[in-house]
Amino acid sequence: MTRVLSLMAGAPRGGAEAFFERLVGAFARANVQQRVAIRTDAARAARLRTAGVSPVELPFGGPVDIFTPLAIARQMREFDPDVALAFMSRAAARLPPRILTGRRCVRVGRLGGYYDLKYYRGCDRLIANTRDICAWIVRQGWPTEKVDYLPNFVDAARATPVERTQFGTPSDAKLVLALGRLHKNKAFDVLLEAVARVPAAHLWIAGAGDLDAALKAQAARLGIDARVRFLGWRQDVAALLAACDVLACPSRHEPLGNVVIEGWAHGKPVVAAESAGPAALIRDGETGLLVPVDDAAALAQALDAVLADPARAGRLAQAGEAAYQAEYTEGAVLRRYLDYFESVKA
Repeated sequence: MTRVLSLMAGAPRGGAEAFFERLVGAFARANVQQRVAIRTDAARAARLRTAGVSPVELPFGGPVDIFTPLAIARQMREFDPDVALAFMSRAAARLPPRILTGRRCVRVGRLGGYYDLKYYRGCDRLIANTRDICAWIVRQGWPTEKVDYLPNFVDAARATPVERTQFGTPSDAKLVLALGRLHKNKAFDVLLEAVARVPAAHLWIAGAGDLDAALKAQAARLGIDARVRFLGWRQDVAALLAACDVLACPSRHEPLGNVVIEGWAHGKPVVAAESAGPAALIRDGETGLLVPVDDAAALAQALDAVLADPARAGRLAQAGEAAYQAEYTEGAVLRRYLDYFESVKA
């Protein structure tokens, strides 16, 4: 069986970081021989141990951090992996020189966005979680035969709905849910403008970030603060999805759109702006509704159409769940990763 060393140096929160945790947990459940090294993070380490993974914690500091590459080299000599899988730029940039690592293994960099490829110079191959990112990598000069597409999967375990009234939301309200960092790319300002045009809609935004105060002030200016709740960063996404009527993804820039797959997995209709990721995932009018980026009026119209027509919402949710089952389950993605490792090892 393939031996895998997985490296993650990401932030405490984020989509790529969450997928890393899901993936190495799936490797553990599949009895993959693995070793995992992460940037020092007590909370992440605890979650991984709960999933059956015992991570090595390393600094993953800046360019002057020589300890981390030496420590990774030691892990590679001791564990003797067939594949070293580096998640995102910082981990890829800390791959040690081959002279320090003994037996040659295949070094794979995993991208979830359009990152500067200078950080991946130490990699033999690259994988990306969308076909568009793969095409972009090739346009930067990487050989086509050394770039591969491997999708994400999400946590599909259902949960008891969060009680709406604990957030001051009527139990019979039409509830829109949005998930993600409070960042300009996520376009929650556009979503607030849209909700202002749909008087029946209430909105929960689950996320944290620098725009928290600005978005709250915008909701107050629009006169919708009584219908909008900012929930902060949440770990109970399944319970939030169970409580909502529709999932909104208004992003201006979204390379993949994990939230779309999450909505599908939990049987919810999805309305999204047609940024790269959602546009590649959603068949408009069938597995979700797509609207132009930065178009609050169109977003409002789509949300209203779903909220006002339960039958249509049900059809969209059913088709989205079928799309999830076809390609994005843990089992399907895990098989693709394991087949990929076997192929590149050979």
